[in-house]
Amino acid sequence: QVQLVESGGGLVQPGGSLRLSCAASGNIFSMKTMDWYRQAPGKQRELVAMFPNTGMAKYVDSVKGRFTISRDNAKNTVYLQMNSLKPEDTAVYYCNAVLQSEAYSPYYYYWGQGTQVTVSS
Repeated sequence: QVQLVESGGGLVQPGGSLRLSCAASGNIFSMKTMDWYRQAPGKQRELVAMFPNTGMAKYVDSVKGRFTISRDNAKNTVYLQMNSLKPEDTAVYYCNAVLQSEAYSPYYYYWGQGTQVTVSS
């Protein structure tokens, strides 16, 4: 079994900052990528930032220059530092991991439970 546990959401004023964390635990043989998605009310879930094992981190245009994704591979943890937050960043943020639980097994997607981020004055 694999679990993703997120933390760090909350209420912040416009222009403020938050740091989200997501720790993966359980049977993890190989981690392919760890990413952050978000879903605002009435909207589809969108990819915010991704951090694959190979290549550079990538961001949706609306957060470039404000959000930074990072990973601690030793801890199977991914972070999302969010600066200069705007009301339109308000959403439930979800952590996603693509990983193998055992050697030679397929890669599967796993999701965290989500953490609410509200940007409001």
